[in-house]
Amino acid sequence: MKKISGILLLMMTTLSLQAQRIERIQFNLYTDSLKKGTHNYINVDGKMSDGSWRPMTQKELKFSSDYGKFDGNSLVLPDEPSVKKVAITISLKDNPRMTQDITIWIKQKPDPPLPKYETNAPRRRR
Repeated sequence: MKKISGILLLMMTTLSLQAQRIERIQFNLYTDSLKKGTHNYINVDGKMSDGSWRPMTQKELKFSSDYGKFDGNSLVLPDEPSVKKVAITISLKDNPRMTQDITIWIKQKPDPPLPKYETNAPRRRR
């Protein structure tokens, strides 16, 4: 009887410890455009078989684009890109048929200058 209950306990534990499968991958971008001359983090989440979402990295995904170069999850663009938008494709390494595509525009206008901080101005209390 102890042997049977031990085997049942082991089987139940093994079933509950099975790795979660990735059912879907999805872009979850923090911005609506890419910046020139910098690393642009491309955030991708995966929906697991238990319904939870988990961030994905280059360990699970293959990143490719029609312009620029990937460094991990970051797309690196030159200071003066020759294109106005970039098409990005991600695919799951364990299942290359699971892919997502997105086109992201490159920001064209420069950032405005930061406001100057006056050292003589009184400090606000918190």
